[in-house]
This record gives sequence, C-alpha cells and structure tokens, in this order.
Amino acid sequence: MIWNPNKESMPREQMRELQGKRLHKVVDYVYHNVPFYRNKMQEMDINPNDIRSIDDIVKLPFTTKQDLRDNYPTGLQAAPASEIIRFHASSGTTGNPTIVGYTRKDVSVWSECMARCLTAYGVTRDDVFSVAYGYGLFTGGLGVHYGVEHLGAAVLPTSTGNTEKHVRLLRDLGVTGIACTPSYALYLAETMERMGITPDMIKLRVGAFGAEPWTENMRQEIERRLGLKGYNLYGLSEIMGPCVSYECECQNGSHICEDHYFPEIVDPNTLETLPHGQVGELVFTTLTKEGMPLLRYRTRDLCSLMDGECECGRTSVRMGRIMGRSDDMLIIRGINVFPSQVESVILGMPECAPRFLLIVDRVGNLDTLTVEVEVRQEYFDAGFDTLTPITDLEKKVAEKLRSVLSISVKVKVKAPNTIERSQGKSKFVIDNRKIQ
Repeated sequence: MIWNPNKESMPREQMRELQGKRLHKVVDYVYHNVPFYRNKMQEMDINPNDIRSIDDIVKLPFTTKQDLRDNYPTGLQAAPASEIIRFHASSGTTGNPTIVGYTRKDVSVWSECMARCLTAYGVTRDDVFSVAYGYGLFTGGLGVHYGVEHLGAAVLPTSTGNTEKHVRLLRDLGVTGIACTPSYALYLAETMERMGITPDMIKLRVGAFGAEPWTENMRQEIERRLGLKGYNLYGLSEIMGPCVSYECECQNGSHICEDHYFPEIVDPNTLETLPHGQVGELVFTTLTKEGMPLLRYRTRDLCSLMDGECECGRTSVRMGRIMGRSDDMLIIRGINVFPSQVESVILGMPECAPRFLLIVDRVGNLDTLTVEVEVRQEYFDAGFDTLTPITDLEKKVAEKLRSVLSISVKVKVKAPNTIERSQGKSKFVIDNRKIQ
C-alpha cells in the first residue's frame, strides 16, 4: 500500500524539478527571515537567485547542532511567533535544549509523512495503534500520534511506564500496532512473559521501532517474542521528528520523504558531497518547513543512500542502516547524550576530579548508563574514604545528571587515580551494547 502515490512514486526527473523549486523558495524564505542564514550567505557571496535547481544545493552553507545552541532559544526561527503553534526540544551539551518551533502547516506535513510511514508498514484505518514513545518535549510520542490519527486508525497514547497496564490494554483492546524504542519492545515482551501472556493472546502484527540503534538479531527477537513484523522508523527533531524515512515491506533501505527533506551524503572531514552508495555523513535540507527551516543540517549519522525504484513501487531515494556517528553522541533510551554534558556537571562540582568514565550497557533489554567519577584528593583525605559521604555524593551527582540528561543515571564515586588512564587519546565511553 502507498499513502501518497503522487509523491512517493513520482518520476525522478519530476521529483528533482519539484525539489529545485522548493529549495529556491526555502532559501529565499530564510534569507529574508533568519539573520543567521542571511549573514552566512552574504559571507559566501551568494543570494537566493543563485539557487536555481536542486544541484545548486552544494553552494549553500552547512548547519550544525552547535549553530542551534548558539542561537538558543529561537534565533533560527523563520516564522513569526504568532504562527508557531507548538515547540519541541532535544537535549544540549550544557543543559540548554535545542528548541524547534512548528507552524500549523509543519504539523500537517509531519502528519502526512507519518501516515506514509504507517501505510508502508501495512497499517490501515481498521487498526488500533499503541504509541509507546515518550510524549512531551520529545518528538516521538506526538509525532506518531498525529500520524495515526491522520491515517484514520485508532490511537492508544500509552507513552512509557506502567508496562503491566500497557500489556493488559494490548490484550483487552485488541491492539494491532505499536511504536516504541526496540529496547522497550523487548522489555514489553519480558513483562508479557512474566504475566503469562503469550503472543497468540494478543493481536499485535506491526511494530514501528526507532530512536535508538538496533540490530537485525534484535529485530528477529522482537518479532518472535511479540508475534509481529518490525519496521525501522527514522527521524530527528531538528528536521521534523519521526517520519523522515521509513521501511516498506521489502525492507531494503528506508524510503526518505524527499519532497520535504532533501538528503545528501558528505565526507565528514572534507564536507565534499559523496556519490550514492558510499558511506558518509547524512545531511538534510528541509524543503517545506516554515517554523525553523534548516539548510544542509549535519545529522552526524553515518550511512549511505540508495538509488533505484523499490519493488514496492516507491521511487524515493532510500537510506541504508545507520553505521555509526561522526561525533561522540550516544543514544540511550531514545535520548541524545554527549560526554560533554557529563563533563559540564562534574566540572561544576568541587568534590569531583575532572576525570570520568561513561559505561553504557543493555540490561534486561533496556539501556543503562553508569558514570564513574573520581573524588578529588583533598576531599578523599578529609574523609571521603568512608561509605556515607561517598553515597551522598553519588546521589548528588546522579540528581544533577538526571536534570541535565533527562534520564536516570547510576553514579559510582571512585578513589583518586583509580579510573584507568590512557597514554593516547583519553577514553571517556565504554559502550557494551552490541549494535552492529
């Protein structure tokens, strides 16, 4: 099934012509409404009239997450405040979130693209769909929610938490689809097994999983234990949210909604554009967004792009599986976490030495984060070698990290000079998850 054949199966030349027109329009829009982009383009001696086709995109400046932080909270917003109907936010390295504003048209486009994703998974208006992403500032919950309603299916806004109640609702309401992180899907399966509920006692048949890395083995385990078919769902709040790309029944790459989000692959070191098929950093330009359009936004995700019409009938460019990151960001339970965030907290606490180690693991199919930090020698000598002060400091650091990272963290305070040193580049992260 295809939700919007006119766009999803559009001939390639026609699509490129549409992209060119939309690119010129969005460049003209930000040039006149966002001082940051106007200054960038003037420095490069270009103006909107220089952008005549989609091929001219290489003339435009890149945008990074740091640019969003530097223009906090709404310096990159193009639409007037009176046109913004919703804000979402993602975490920043020093606690300041990245703020993204949406106009009514943006939310409508988001819902349209999400309906394309769901239709590709085989969801229809006859389905009951549980949305178990977090609601609120995170784009996952409301992003999928609006798409389900736009499609005409019934939405169950379960969010996260109270998993036993969630399982009962899956069974009693005959829920047929679910959207959540893959690790939560496995946790849901564990809870079902603990409650004595088997896959044949529920009606789940479709799962939309994203917001964190997952493997083919993990897909197969989810499918076996929940009795459904699992599909990849990709998005990022800076571009829109979940709906940027999606798998179809062929599961040979993820189709990009490229009439709204134009993809490029660049060398992360030289920033030169790479041909389709080569692995590099994924870059997106929003072609229709009004609230906060972005030009050539560097996602830091490493993957490749795939040409050619898919057997499903869609002609859109597909992106391959994410192979890693070009920066040090971690994705833990759907939340972006940077070591620099942890560093900013630790450096602000006089008891802590500027030495830490992040240990990421997957326990019971849920991601965990443990932060080891050394106490300063003078505090250690003054009595921190006893249990109570260490426990109090661990709680203090954990509370501060939770307020900055938006996830719970286990903290272990260590004696001075006990975290392993390296003669080469310092190692701040040990990721024990198997995501290849």
